[in-house]
Amino acid sequence: MTTELRRLRNYIGGEFKDAADGRTTDVVNPATGEVYATAPLSGQADVDAAMAAAAAAFPGWRDTTPSERQKALLKIADAFEARADELVAAESENTGKPLGLTASEELPPMVDQIRFFAGAARLLEGRSAGEYMDGMTSIIRREPVGVCAQVAPWNYPMMMAVWKFAPAIAAGNTVVLKPSDTTPASTVLMAEIIDSVLPKGVFNVVCGDRETGKAMVEHSTPAMASITGSVRAGMQVAESASKDVKRVHLELGGKAPVVVFEDADIAKAVEDIAVAGYFNAGQDCTAATRVLVHESIHDEFVAALAKAAADTKTGQPDDEDVLYGPLNNPNQLSQVAGFIDRLPAHAKVEAGGHRVGDKGYFFAPTVVSGLKQDDEIIQNEVFGPVITVQSFTDEAQAVEYANGVEFALASSVWTKDHGRAMRMSKKLDFGCVWINTHIPLVAEMPHGGFKKSGYGKDLSAYGFEDYTRIKHVMTSLDG
Repeated sequence: MTTELRRLRNYIGGEFKDAADGRTTDVVNPATGEVYATAPLSGQADVDAAMAAAAAAFPGWRDTTPSERQKALLKIADAFEARADELVAAESENTGKPLGLTASEELPPMVDQIRFFAGAARLLEGRSAGEYMDGMTSIIRREPVGVCAQVAPWNYPMMMAVWKFAPAIAAGNTVVLKPSDTTPASTVLMAEIIDSVLPKGVFNVVCGDRETGKAMVEHSTPAMASITGSVRAGMQVAESASKDVKRVHLELGGKAPVVVFEDADIAKAVEDIAVAGYFNAGQDCTAATRVLVHESIHDEFVAALAKAAADTKTGQPDDEDVLYGPLNNPNQLSQVAGFIDRLPAHAKVEAGGHRVGDKGYFFAPTVVSGLKQDDEIIQNEVFGPVITVQSFTDEAQAVEYANGVEFALASSVWTKDHGRAMRMSKKLDFGCVWINTHIPLVAEMPHGGFKKSGYGKDLSAYGFEDYTRIKHVMTSLDG
């Protein structure tokens, strides 16, 4: 007996469509390794159609009032909340994530973030009108940039889609969004829900692979390209967008340092760091995966963290006791395993370090100690449930090690010394510094990094403003 595969389709101009040439790609549940759906493998014709739909819808959506856009986004938030079980099920099948944690830790923030941007639509700020030259009054207009080409990643397909479309639509832009080829199901469901709220063409979804995303970014229609993904992908997007001077918004990789000083509450730090390092199988650019511990508490900390790893469970989505599910795809499983296989002789695997089971793409919660600053696993993003531990001697060395990577997205400091915490927050070269915690996000505060972690902000009024352009209007007072 064979089970009929679910058929996912693009959402273009208010209609669900197959790829113009009929090509499809298989969609695999990473918890089972089995194909459960097909999705369009969209080409240039599909991208052209989506861009044309978004461009046609832009003048009308641009001219809506902020209150109208707010009302639409609030309706979307309410609809997502009403169909939460369906969204959670689709996301879990997409990613293998635990159902319970997806329902409690991802859906509520998503809905809250949409409601935040609904409010932000009515709170754009600018320099007050005034006479900065005799006989002339100047005013500032904030306007939407136009059509936005957006590419979302596979680690948080639903939430990252919200981070893309909500601020763009709130500001009066129209959107063509491409989910990852491995995780399109929840985004297509979101389009189905949004269909009853937004005018046709304001929100479009094009499924496909890397070449589809490339065609979107290189297309002449979008005024802005936004991607959450790898550094390599971000560099390619920036290069492609430069050919016609598109705006670019990049949220790329991370290698978050977690600096634990000798006066930290070790039990609390270990507990929180283990959760922040292993949640979502470590597939998070802000994950607490690079721990720096003062030498005086190093051994005690490593032993406690190894025990926490041993007590952490991975497994199927319906198991209520698991913290995380599988890695997203076989390539990611191979990448994570490769880091462990290539460890230098001076490194020690304190816990985990191996695949779990032979069904799906599960990897054990892992702790690696004895590492040096120039080791591959310290310098490069693993993007898996692997926490590394290094020791440092003093505050200066902690800063040196923490900043000594190419990424600069997030970091945390663990200490009871307020002055030290403030010094570290100044010296750490990262877009976010948490103190005695790691990974909480709120809609009101910006998320985004420096260096090879990219530029532009998600969330917050700063993220909203990224989707606007500034125009100066000057008028003569003489008539």
